[in-house]
Amino acid sequence: MKGAGKALNHLLNVFIAFTLASMAILVFGNVVLRYAFNSGITWSEEMSRFLFVWMVFLGAIAALKENAHLGMDIVVNALNRTWKKIFFIISNITVLYILWLVLDGSWKMTVLNMVSKAPATGLPLAYVYGIGIVMSISMILIVLINFYKVITNKASDAELTFTPTLEIHEAEIIEDPKKGGN
Repeated sequence: MKGAGKALNHLLNVFIAFTLASMAILVFGNVVLRYAFNSGITWSEEMSRFLFVWMVFLGAIAALKENAHLGMDIVVNALNRTWKKIFFIISNITVLYILWLVLDGSWKMTVLNMVSKAPATGLPLAYVYGIGIVMSISMILIVLINFYKVITNKASDAELTFTPTLEIHEAEIIEDPKKGGN
């Protein structure tokens, strides 16, 4: 199971890197062609926009997997483990509901735009809206795996919050001699 998770994580990172590299190449190439040769790639700007949308949605999956989304967890961090679990379950049920709404809306938009084509590339717009389906299903699976960890007591205290927690130990603090530390 961990091997499959590692492979999927690697594949996700490869897709994100591919979209970023493709965007950079398309935009840079188009700029060079416009200024140096007074021409350009007609579909470059549109494809860059599509790749940017995909990169953002894939990045959201990666951020959820790494527990790196922004959040306010000062109250939850002050609670004991039982209350952390309760708030974790409540917040994740809310996230599942929102992901369901995104999935439903993305599905409807994808089906609606199956025959609509992008003006410059000619790609079906379903490719753009389809990333919402990929993102919501992936994030739902991640949230359900996190639920399983919490229910089976395999989750650490740090995993019970949506934001990564920094644990600073006194022995790790190095004081600056210029500030007059001990």
